[in-house]
Amino acid sequence: MTPTTTKTLYDTDFALWIDETVDRLKAGDFAAIDLDNLIEEVESLGISQRKSVHSFLVRLLEHLLKRCYVALPDCYRGWEVEIRNFRNELKKEFKYSPSLKSFLVEIFGESYGEALESVREDYPDTSFPDVCPFAKDLDTLLTEKFWPERK
Repeated sequence: MTPTTTKTLYDTDFALWIDETVDRLKAGDFAAIDLDNLIEEVESLGISQRKSVHSFLVRLLEHLLKRCYVALPDCYRGWEVEIRNFRNELKKEFKYSPSLKSFLVEIFGESYGEALESVREDYPDTSFPDVCPFAKDLDTLLTEKFWPERK
């Protein structure tokens, strides 16, 4: 996008810019569309979705690590609730954008590293595995209990 000194509707009233862009698209008035800003917004949607998947995966792995390796039984229920919540968020992302499943596989190692760094900082006396003990298989990751059942 080239910088301009003239303020556009995009700069002054984003909501109105969206409404007008949608109206122009529906009408087939492609010549009147602010194409540079439209491209930028569509690209940012994809980035936003990827950031969400990355964040949900890191949080899921953090809570799985805590639940499986940190010996604080009073916290287990809370961690299990968070595991369920992050799994549900990932399932929603994949329901509406199935192609993001391959992105999860692509970022899995990096995400585990981030989760590991976080839990090691929070629980320095707990030993966590350097290599991810959880399945990279999406269905297993989103459904499996990796910890023993409570009695």
